[in-house]
Amino acid sequence: MTEKELIEACKRKDRKGQKLLYDRYSPKMFGVCKRYARSREDAEDVLLEGFFKVFKNIEQFKGAGSFEGWIRRIMVNESLMFLRKKHNFQLTVEVSNIEIKTEVNAEQDLIAEDILNMLDKLPTGYRTVFNLYVLEGYKHREIADILGISINTSKSQLILAKKRMQAMLVKNQYPGVG
Repeated sequence: MTEKELIEACKRKDRKGQKLLYDRYSPKMFGVCKRYARSREDAEDVLLEGFFKVFKNIEQFKGAGSFEGWIRRIMVNESLMFLRKKHNFQLTVEVSNIEIKTEVNAEQDLIAEDILNMLDKLPTGYRTVFNLYVLEGYKHREIADILGISINTSKSQLILAKKRMQAMLVKNQYPGVG
């Protein structure tokens, strides 16, 4: 079944079409949710809520742009709503004028599982800003608006996340980092 046929089936509330769509996109979207939620169970809950919204709001997808991108945005938003319920982003520490040297681009050499494991070890604020900026491509102004924090807090959280990840790489003696 093509993507267009899947979308049309879901618009008709066809259960088979919904299951096929879920089966096609859930593995990748679970990865998106897992980057924000610490536990597998929380990520699964976010994924299910996200797909509930996908099916409920599928009429809003007008075919402009990527369907997968549309689903991803729903999953990111659902993940952020989950985090807002669980964490208070207003309590994050704001640090100004931090400079960090990044001579090695270790991110290119890491496999996805290593990155996810390191992200799981970051504090929620660091992990969330890192995900939104590095992996989702949001700008600091957008992140600040989404999370209700200042632009400087977003920037400092990203810098501190990168610094913490680099320290983890050095501690674990990851090749090419030192």
